Order: sequence, then C-alpha cells, then structure tokens
Amino acid sequence: MRRALFPALFLAASCAPTGGPAPSLLPRAAESIDPRLPVVGPVNDRPVTPALSARLAELVAQARSGDADFRPAAERAEQMAAAAGPAQSESWIAAQQALSAAVAARGAVTRALGDIDALGGNRLQAQGGLSPADLAAIQAAAAEVGAIDQREAAAIDAVQQRLGI
Repeated sequence: MRRALFPALFLAASCAPTGGPAPSLLPRAAESIDPRLPVVGPVNDRPVTPALSARLAELVAQARSGDADFRPAAERAEQMAAAAGPAQSESWIAAQQALSAAVAARGAVTRALGDIDALGGNRLQAQGGLSPADLAAIQAAAAEVGAIDQREAAAIDAVQQRLGI
C-alpha cells in the first residue's frame, strides 16, 4: 500500500500551483490582425538624393562612353574572326588578339556596372535601407548599364564561337 501511495502523492504535488496569477485566456492584440492583409508602413516618398542622381548619371555616361569605345574593337574582332583561317594559324591568332582588345575595351562598362552595384550596397549598409526613389534610380541605372553589358558580352561570345574558343 505504501508503494502505491508514494507515486500518487508525487504526481499530486507536481500539479500544485506555483503561485502568481493564472494566464489570461482573453484574445491577444496580435490575434486580432488579419494575416491576409498587407502591413501598412510609413511611406518614404522623398525625391532621389541629388548626389546619388549625379553619381548614377556619371556612371551611366561612363558606360555609354565605354560602349562607344568597345564597338569598333568588337567590329574589328568580328571581321578578323570571319577572315581567320584554321586554329593556330597566323590569321586565327591575329583574330584572337583583336578579340582580347575587344574584351579589354569592355572595362569601362563592367566597372560602371560594379560601381552602381557597390553604390547601392554601400548606401543600403550605411543607411539601413533605401528610399523607394533612390532604389528606383539605382535599379534604372543598373538596368541600362546591364543591357549594354549584355550586348557586349553577346558580341564577345559570337566572336569566340566563330573562332571555336
């Protein structure tokens, strides 16, 4: 009998209240929010920062200028690749050198694209966020320079295909 009484007392003691008020069963404030509705936050509708706008315009101009330098180099590489003989021939090597010059001419565009990305990242880190206008300006500049970069990359790929590289 004593053995059966000891576990029953032990279990009854573990259910005893620890003190303090019991938790409320009333609905909490967070339970009244409908999760299907978007959370409305404060809108930051200030215009693009003038310094950011000027720097982005400078980087886009740098990319356009670099593209203007790239086009003749790419055309020359394309012409030389079209006239190139078999692999390892003199004309093939000359076409490869022209291709290398075209790849080097892409430097201004790739630097501008990297600088735009770094500009956005640095501002994001320093400020803890970007205003919608600043973000839109950075995205627009990145899209324009990115399109130039993709066009140049496609031209390089076409010459490489022609040379069998």
